[in-house]
Amino acid sequence: MQPNLRAKRIIVTQADTFMGPAICETLKARGAEVIEQVGSITDPETPGNIVAQAGKVDVLVANLAVRAPATPAAEVTDGEWDEVFNALVHPLPRLVRAVLPQMVARSSGKIIVIGSASALRGMRRTSTYSAARGAQIAYVQALGVEVARHNIQVNAIAQNFVDNPCYFPEEIQANPKFQDRLKREVPLGRLVAASEDASFVAYLCSDAANCFVGQVFPVCGGWIAR
Repeated sequence: MQPNLRAKRIIVTQADTFMGPAICETLKARGAEVIEQVGSITDPETPGNIVAQAGKVDVLVANLAVRAPATPAAEVTDGEWDEVFNALVHPLPRLVRAVLPQMVARSSGKIIVIGSASALRGMRRTSTYSAARGAQIAYVQALGVEVARHNIQVNAIAQNFVDNPCYFPEEIQANPKFQDRLKREVPLGRLVAASEDASFVAYLCSDAANCFVGQVFPVCGGWIAR
């Protein structure tokens, strides 16, 4: 049964990249009113402006993406570290500070972070990216238990090997070496479809998911189980 999202106003950040297009399409198909934010939100004032312009917000989907560096840990510069954390981590508390007061006042709301399973399983040459995604998860877990008493659910999807143009563009998917890697490393044997991932996001946006508090849901075709 598909969740009914009619009458829900949902912000999706960076709606034009990463999982944004698939999520927006799926949420609209379920009846939600989707507010699509596009472009960078690294400026400290941007998150507050997004929420102020949106007005009433029932759900915030923090879809944040950045190029994943592949730098050996000993060669990571302060600039690389700052760039990744500015894109993936720092916007989260700013978005929350902007949207949480109205959710608390209504005793209702949801915040969903689209994160990465790279924070759940070690990967070579990803120390910067994995650390930032790990910070997202720790923030979700702490925030989730803090605001649960206000009937606000905060959760995260930790994904990898999900079809999206940001991290798995067509040229990568067409590479036979990548297809071999899928078969070796991912028990599912294929990429998770964008629609499959987005359908789970839609479920977490719905009232059927009111029981989840500070949860991190791996969506990665079994990759972290290997």
